[in-house]
Amino acid sequence: MEKPAETSVPVTEEIARRWSPRAFDETADVSDEQLRAMLEAARWAPSSGNTQPARYLVGRRGDETFKNIYGSLADGNKIWAHRAGVLLIGLVVTHNEKGEIPHADYGLGLASQNLVLQAVREGLVAHQMGGFDPYAVIRDFELPDGLMPRVAIAAGKQAAPEILEAERLIEREIAPRVRIPLSDFAFSSPGNPIF
Repeated sequence: MEKPAETSVPVTEEIARRWSPRAFDETADVSDEQLRAMLEAARWAPSSGNTQPARYLVGRRGDETFKNIYGSLADGNKIWAHRAGVLLIGLVVTHNEKGEIPHADYGLGLASQNLVLQAVREGLVAHQMGGFDPYAVIRDFELPDGLMPRVAIAAGKQAAPEILEAERLIEREIAPRVRIPLSDFAFSSPGNPIF
């Protein structure tokens, strides 16, 4: 079920195996050890000036936090995310005692990528989502000023694509993993690829 990266250059196994499936095994849980490892990986991510702006709301399937996070999701994500073992909301702390935290969103992005790669190492999969209502999260969790929701993440054990039932979702689940060519990705100047 995993989609290995199609690359001619070796990358770490976690990067090669990471992708964003929607088919989660609703009978499998994320263990405390797996969840702790994912959050520790996120906690050790770099950040501008070591400001560490990333925070996470964490809900396990069946608990109130999970239900509230699930309730904030866009309809297109609700049709599959209920099966995940955990749902998280990535938040940024926008200010500290020195004022506005620079590059806070970038810090959350680095932390979330660490979290997702650790999930792969733990034998899990994760799917990051922009399709959620941040204002519902602010309201339902009574977030204080300066703590802003930026991303929802579903994580858990992968299931067979057929669990998704909808043909369009199954097709997306089994479609090849595609990236732009390296020649379009890195260049010394526009139009001059380095590889």
